[in-house]
Amino acid sequence: MKIDLGKPIAYGRTAEIYRRQDRWVLKLFYGWFDIENIEHEAAVSRAVKKTGLDIPYTGDIIQVNGRNGLINSRVVGRPVSELIMQRPLNFIRYTKRVAELQFKTHGIKPVSGLPSQRKNLLHRISESPDLPENLKSEALLTLDSLPEGDRLCHGNFHPGNILSTVNGEVIIDWIDATKGNPLDDLARTSVIALGEADTAQRGFKMALTKLFHKKYIEHYFNLSPGGEDEYRRWLPVIACARLREGIPEIRDWLIDFAEKTIRDI
Repeated sequence: MKIDLGKPIAYGRTAEIYRRQDRWVLKLFYGWFDIENIEHEAAVSRAVKKTGLDIPYTGDIIQVNGRNGLINSRVVGRPVSELIMQRPLNFIRYTKRVAELQFKTHGIKPVSGLPSQRKNLLHRISESPDLPENLKSEALLTLDSLPEGDRLCHGNFHPGNILSTVNGEVIIDWIDATKGNPLDDLARTSVIALGEADTAQRGFKMALTKLFHKKYIEHYFNLSPGGEDEYRRWLPVIACARLREGIPEIRDWLIDFAEKTIRDI
């Protein structure tokens, strides 16, 4: 029998989010998203929760209407990405706060349960069908020369994955979390932001996204000075790894960006 879940309260690339009573939500994945990936997300989220970071509680994997879903505790709040666009006068405050949250996350040394950032990158770069061979070789050589690190890295850190609540900010969507190098994670944030600005093409959103990125990087390095050169070396590596995600609207931009940033290091 089909269960009426009502209308989703949010949509993502891999799932729809439904409210389940007052304290819970159901992340209902699309049929193409493998159960192994859902099990991975649940395990990683539980490992991050053990660090003491205030993130949603992850419950059971269930089946609803023939689809796999994951129960999570409900967080009542608004994405900071929306607040930045709707309240541009508070732009600098939001930018600084998001940078502070990422810096705080990078201060955590996870004990166990998280995958290796380096192994993740090696797999993505090696297995990307869209990555030209010359770029693949350059990216792997650059990756080999960069330090691994042992810190908590979100892997998809951007204002859309931070909810502003009455009790402060909560970071969500930990499926890509790893143990690794914070500057890799920061470079990933840059590639996400700059790719988003490119797809916006023109106008207010593009200008504000580019300004967000510029001020964000400045503030992060005010909090953690001295890693600017290494950060720049991570940029082409991350762009090449992101090609593995198969996002057609930024494919050409990622290749151009990787080629440019490799030339610059």
